[in-house]
Amino acid sequence: MIRVVLVDDQPLLRGGFRALLDLEDDIEVVGEAGDGLAGVALVRELVPDVALVDVQMPVVDGIEATRRIAADPALAGVHVVILTNYGFDEHVFDALRAGAAGFLVKDVVPEDFLHAVRVAARGDALLAPSITRRLIDVYVTQPPHSAAALAELTNREREAVALVARGLTNDQLAERMAISPLTAKTHVNRAMSKLHARDRAQLVIVAYESGLVAPRGPQPPRRSA
Repeated sequence: MIRVVLVDDQPLLRGGFRALLDLEDDIEVVGEAGDGLAGVALVRELVPDVALVDVQMPVVDGIEATRRIAADPALAGVHVVILTNYGFDEHVFDALRAGAAGFLVKDVVPEDFLHAVRVAARGDALLAPSITRRLIDVYVTQPPHSAAALAELTNREREAVALVARGLTNDQLAERMAISPLTAKTHVNRAMSKLHARDRAQLVIVAYESGLVAPRGPQPPRRSA
């Protein structure tokens, strides 16, 4: 059972999300909060698998709420998905830095919403290709940071991180690197540990900040699952 906490200051939207989630046999909404401060307290109390957090809220906004959740070692298994009205905006980059595992636009179709919750619960939350492309555009105007953070990675781990930054899943990494999916997952997990990345989304940030992946570089072909 996937346990979800909803944090949004709009009761009507929370009610709609809850009604949708409660229809699923494998998902349970265990709590709701109307602001970021109450949301963080609720997440600490209930330790859900997924916290759906609105980006703009009173008292404490979604970015700061995400930062507080990500900074708490007791909540390492909680995956924060940011809810936004605007798709890609200035909040996306800030939320990734804070520790968000992914994003959902509030007008997302129900099937995609439910899929995103399940993906986040597995710990495989990954930026949508459209978000990844916009992040690349942002880095066109920002100089990359030092590559020192990558010094501890093996060549194969560097390759895995670069492919994660391009939006590939573990299965696609395995195919491209000519290794097993389990080995691909191991490379990704070891890279996350060495880089102190909370999840795959933060690996994307490291890859671009370090210059491992060049802005507007060619993207590998994506294959349907």
